[in-house]
Amino acid sequence: MNALQSRVRVRWVLVALVVAAILGAIVYAIDRFVLGFSPLLGPGFAAVLFVLAIVYVQLLYRSWGYRLDDDALELQRGVITNVETAVPYVRVQHVDTQRGPLDRLLGLGQVVVYTAGSRGADVTIPGLKPDQARELRNRLRDLAIESEPEDAV
Repeated sequence: MNALQSRVRVRWVLVALVVAAILGAIVYAIDRFVLGFSPLLGPGFAAVLFVLAIVYVQLLYRSWGYRLDDDALELQRGVITNVETAVPYVRVQHVDTQRGPLDRLLGLGQVVVYTAGSRGADVTIPGLKPDQARELRNRLRDLAIESEPEDAV
């Protein structure tokens, strides 16, 4: 299995920091205006969430992998629930690369594979170098074209 770039952990931790701060502020506001326990309840809650998120991000990074097999894109990921996904190349509709502001700042990109046949059936591979994401996108596109049946309409 191919691993993700290690910088994806920074991206995931930054997102977790924002979520922990927002949830901590909500707990602080509820405590301050409704419960009245302690002014440290919100910040303490945010700190515990952030520490748990750091552990989760490390475990998630270790669990992530992808591989191009002969007939399908294989993905493996998950901390609590291990998910193994096989995307047959013949089901691939189109492939995108995406780079949001945080991805660009960290020098990362991601590949999104859209598949035929079911609602919301897309697969994202995060944490790739931009050139690696483009190469993977092009390779997946070529494999999808090669796997099309000759008698397709």
